Amino acid sequence: MYLLNNVFIQFKALFAWSDVKRPWHLAVLAAVCVGIPALIGAATEQFAIATLSSLGAMIILYLPKTRTAHRMVTLAMCSFGFMVCFAVGSLSSFNHYVAALALGILSFGAIVITRYYRLAPPGSFFFILVSALAIYLPFDLSRWSSNIGMVALGGMLSCGLAFIYSIMTGANDLPTTKVETDPQVNAIILEGALVAFFIAFAYLLAVLLALPNALWVPISCAAILQGATYRMIWHRNVHRIVGTAIGMGVAWCLFSLHPNYWVLALSMIFFQFVVELLIVKNYGAAVIFITPLTVIMAEITSADMSTAVLLEHRLVDISIGSTIGILGGTIFHRTSLLKSIESRMNARSSLSGRKPS
Repeated sequence: MYLLNNVFIQFKALFAWSDVKRPWHLAVLAAVCVGIPALIGAATEQFAIATLSSLGAMIILYLPKTRTAHRMVTLAMCSFGFMVCFAVGSLSSFNHYVAALALGILSFGAIVITRYYRLAPPGSFFFILVSALAIYLPFDLSRWSSNIGMVALGGMLSCGLAFIYSIMTGANDLPTTKVETDPQVNAIILEGALVAFFIAFAYLLAVLLALPNALWVPISCAAILQGATYRMIWHRNVHRIVGTAIGMGVAWCLFSLHPNYWVLALSMIFFQFVVELLIVKNYGAAVIFITPLTVIMAEITSADMSTAVLLEHRLVDISIGSTIGILGGTIFHRTSLLKSIESRMNARSSLSGRKPS
């Protein structure tokens, strides 16, 4: 009876609807930031390259609830981080093994920095996403600088619109925020190393299995490992697989209509708006709309592949990535391995006269 009751509680939690509220105008801001480059791309018949600016504009998701000056500094640094991740990822895409190493290093750096400075969710995820997408693009040095420029333009657009939004919503009336850092440096380093290892391993496994869209395996792994607890990791795993399956149905319906660039751009705006409203309510519901949004942004160049095959591959990739994420989460949350290593690191710090972290 206890087991059945526990299963029912877990099942009910999957469909729980959070009471957290997000201002509707913040969702509008995110949709506009992501949508403007797509609309320009549709107007100029350069939609594929314009989606790189939409990717750079995703820094708007890191807009903190602070005064205007702090918001601008945060977004500027996030934009710089996106550019570094994209630049290094693009340069490493000539070889799968080099790309896996670069993805691991970039993931580690993103995790450590965002955790140390306590960057609010989505934390390191989009930095890892940008790195994976850069690795996924064909290696082409002739377009390297221009592609980075497109990502930078998207970041500049979000910074500009965020400034206007902050002035309009009275952000300067908010109390001054003191920048705080996480003192548990050893724990952060160990967490970053573990997660980065599994993300790099996920990419390598996808390459060895010759999966057509290898980037979705490490991205799914990273998304699952964002869970703060083991229960959250399991919930994210179920949400991501089920939500993706439903979302692929939405994407299939959209692409089966053979939409032009204008329809795709407007769809991106709609999907981003809905995602921002749902992400704080239920992750699984948000994934339903995240899926077609990311398909548009990342797979628009896969014109030679049928929609059905593309979405089928996507489901396989996400299932593999989620499984690897569960494995990593099990080691992190269900074993004492990292705690033991952290204790040894703290002990050595004490012996050397430094304050343990």
